[in-house]
Amino acid sequence: MKQHNKFPLFFLVCFFCIGSLYAVESVDISIRYFDKRIYYVEQDPILIQLTISNRGSSTYRFKLAEERAFSVDFDIRTLANRTVDATETLVRRRTLTNQVFFREVSVEPGESFSFVEDLRDYGTLNQSGSFIIQARLYPELMRNAQAAVELPLESNRLSLNLRPAPLSEPGGRPLALDVETNAILVRERLPPDQVIEYLLTARQKGQWEKFFLYLDLESMISRDSARKRQWLAESEEGRQRMLDRYRRDLQSAVVDGDIATIPTEFTIERTVYGSEEGTVTVLEKFNAGTYTERKAYTYYLRRRDDIWTIIDYTVLNLGTE
Repeated sequence: MKQHNKFPLFFLVCFFCIGSLYAVESVDISIRYFDKRIYYVEQDPILIQLTISNRGSSTYRFKLAEERAFSVDFDIRTLANRTVDATETLVRRRTLTNQVFFREVSVEPGESFSFVEDLRDYGTLNQSGSFIIQARLYPELMRNAQAAVELPLESNRLSLNLRPAPLSEPGGRPLALDVETNAILVRERLPPDQVIEYLLTARQKGQWEKFFLYLDLESMISRDSARKRQWLAESEEGRQRMLDRYRRDLQSAVVDGDIATIPTEFTIERTVYGSEEGTVTVLEKFNAGTYTERKAYTYYLRRRDDIWTIIDYTVLNLGTE
């Protein structure tokens, strides 16, 4: 009786398995916070950046669904190792029988591919506490039959501290917190020059809550005649919306970009103040690539309830060096 040689098939299967294993081992998926901040229960998005890096010597390809929930999943657990339930919206999306549209992404050797997802789209984060999160990438999509047996790529783990809803100021705005210490930021009785030093140092460190602490946003809005007329015509709720929009626009340099520009260094040159009003003149330097810009800023401050706040500013260009 003739015997068939089974070794070639066996070695062929092993060859593909080893090749597949090598391809997976040469690819990393990592996660980090896209804009690290203090997170609260049921408030702002929790944006997570996922990065797929190819450390191998050949092109890595995977399918990325238009509806990312079919390509990505997040394992969210409490410190007691209890899994956080998926959101109802996520469950509905994944149980639909509609076709899943996707595109094939190619990551060349030594290159990376990144995208951002909101963690709140995946887990029901409605209670405060500490959590551990890990992302999983399904290269062949979660609805593909092969994906049922295919192990996903797993990322590093991140810790998440979800705080209770913050206390509010009398006007309804959440109290500002120091990202480094989690302490409530409180205006202190600083002289005008120290107020400006606090503002500029906060901007250099990217600490927006500290940057806004001594800014009188209502006065800053009223610097523009059209905005001032709109402010006077608005209701209390409308004014709050204007303040929120102004903060966002200032952070993105849509308005008053000069005050939000980061100085490489600054020197307070002159401080003059009386019982209610004061000015502080500062020489600020800015990195402009191959040269340094020099500008003289004059900040105008007003004192109310023994607290100095910034109500206006002017800028004078002094050339370059």
